[in-house]
Amino acid sequence: MDDLKDLYIDQMQDLHSACKQSRDIVIKLEEAAKDDRLKEALHAGHKGISDGMEMIASIVRAHDADPEGEHCKGMQGLVAEAKAHALEEDFSDDDVRDAMIITQYQRMVHYAIAGYGCCKAFAQRLNLDDDAAKIDKHLSHTYHGDETMTALARNGINKAAAT
Repeated sequence: MDDLKDLYIDQMQDLHSACKQSRDIVIKLEEAAKDDRLKEALHAGHKGISDGMEMIASIVRAHDADPEGEHCKGMQGLVAEAKAHALEEDFSDDDVRDAMIITQYQRMVHYAIAGYGCCKAFAQRLNLDDDAAKIDKHLSHTYHGDETMTALARNGINKAAAT
C-alpha cells in the first residue's frame, strides 16, 4: 500500500466482503426470527446490505479494482458468532432467541458502521465527493437499521424475553 487511495480501495473491498458475508447470515436470522416486526426489519436489513454491496462494487470498479479483492476476517468472526449464538444454540423460548438475533445483528451492523465511516472519511480526504456522498447514504441507512433494532429490543422483544 503506497497511499491513502490504496488504503481506501482496500477498505472498500473489505467492506464489500463484510457485506457479502453478513447478508447471507442475516437471511438465516430472518428465517429463525419469530417476531413479525423483527422478521420485517431483518428483511429490510438484508435488502439494504445488498444495495450497499452494489454501491461499493460500482465505486471500486470505477477505480479499476475488483470488489472481490479482499476477504474480511473480522466479519467472518462476527458471522461465526451469530451462527453459533443465534442459530445453533438451543433456545427454549423464541423471545430469548429473538433478543439474541438482535444482539448478533447489531454487532455486525456496528462493524459495518465503522467500515462505512472510515471509507467515507478517506473519500472526503481524497476529494472523491461523489463516492463520499454514496457512502454517506448507505451509512445513514445502516444507522437507521441499528436504531430500528434497538427500538424493537426496547419496545417489546427484551421485555418478552425477560418474562
